[in-house]
Amino acid sequence: MKENGIKCIVWDLDDTIWNGVLLESQQLRLKPQITDIIKELDGRGILHSIASKNNYELAMQKLEQFAIADYFLFPEINWNAKSISIAKIQKNLNIGMDSIMFVDDQQFEIEEVKSSHPGVTCINATEYRNFLTRDQLKPRFITEDSKRRRLLYLAERTRQLEEENYQGPKEEFMAGLNMKFMIAPASEEDLKRAEELTVRTNQLNSTGLTYDYDELDRFRKSDDHLLLICELTDRFGSYGKIGLALIEISMKSWNIKLLLMSCRVISRGVGTVLLTYIMQQAQKAGKKLFADFRKTDRNRMMYLAYKFSNFKETQTKENDIRLANDLSYIPEFPPYIDIVTHNRL
Repeated sequence: MKENGIKCIVWDLDDTIWNGVLLESQQLRLKPQITDIIKELDGRGILHSIASKNNYELAMQKLEQFAIADYFLFPEINWNAKSISIAKIQKNLNIGMDSIMFVDDQQFEIEEVKSSHPGVTCINATEYRNFLTRDQLKPRFITEDSKRRRLLYLAERTRQLEEENYQGPKEEFMAGLNMKFMIAPASEEDLKRAEELTVRTNQLNSTGLTYDYDELDRFRKSDDHLLLICELTDRFGSYGKIGLALIEISMKSWNIKLLLMSCRVISRGVGTVLLTYIMQQAQKAGKKLFADFRKTDRNRMMYLAYKFSNFKETQTKENDIRLANDLSYIPEFPPYIDIVTHNRL
C-alpha cells in the first residue's frame, strides 16, 4: 500500500483565505466556508501554515479577529519569496516537500514555488472548496494522534523554546523533562495509528515500506511475528504513538522487517531506544538478530542508527541491504529516559 498524502497546507492570505487585500482595506471577509474547511482538515490531522507577502502584525490581528489564528503553525508573513517561506515552514515542521500543498490566487507565485520546490503540490485558490474531497487530504483513518497533531506540534514548540532558554547542560535539561518511553505489543486499537505511521514516516523508516490495517492485523496475530508500538511522554504531555517495529521470528533468529520512528522525537534523543530494546530481548532469547534495510532518498538517518548500534552489512542487492548484529555490544538506554515495557518477551 502506498499513499502520497499531504501533511501541511500552506495558504496565501489576500484573495485566498479572505476576499480583498489587507493593506488596501480593513473591510475584509473570509472566503465562504473557509473556516469550516480549515477546521475539518485540522481534525483529520492536516496541518496548516501561511506564506503571505504582508505585514505580520496586521495579518495576525486579522486572523485573530476571524478566530482562526491558532490553526496556523509557523506562519511566514513577510516580503520574502514564497519559496523561501515554504522552505522555512518545511524545516520547522520537519516534513518532506512532497507532503506540502501550497494555495495561492496568483499564478506567478505558484510558478515561483514550482520552480524552486517541484515536489510541492501547488493549487489555485479558486479550488479550495474541493479540498475536503481531494484524495491527498483524505487519510484512510483518523486516529487520536491525528486529531491532536497540531497540539502535539504546539507542545513541541513550547519544549523547544524552554530548551533554548535553558542555561545548563543538555542532558540536565533532558532529565528535567521526566520522559517515559513505553514499548508494548501492538493491540487492535493501535492498528490504525500503526498504518498511519508506516504511511507518514519517511526519514526514520528502515525500508520505506507501508502496511495497511489488515496486513498489520495479520502480523499482530501471527505466532511468527512480533509487532511493537511505542509512545513517548514527558511533563508537557504525550508525543503520541511515535514508533513501530515488525520482527519476523524463527527458531534460530529474529529479523527486523520494519523499524520506524517519528522524526518529531529525534531531538529528544530516543531514536535508538526501540532498537536497543529489540537487541536486548533477542540476546535474552538466545536468537541471532538480522535486519532488512532498503535505501530510499530520505532514510539515511535510520541506516546510521543501525550502524551505530553495531549492525554489519552481510548482503547487498541494489538498494536492499541485509544487516546482522552479533549482539556483542548493545548500547545503553539514555539515562534521562524511563523505559516502560509491557508483556516482556
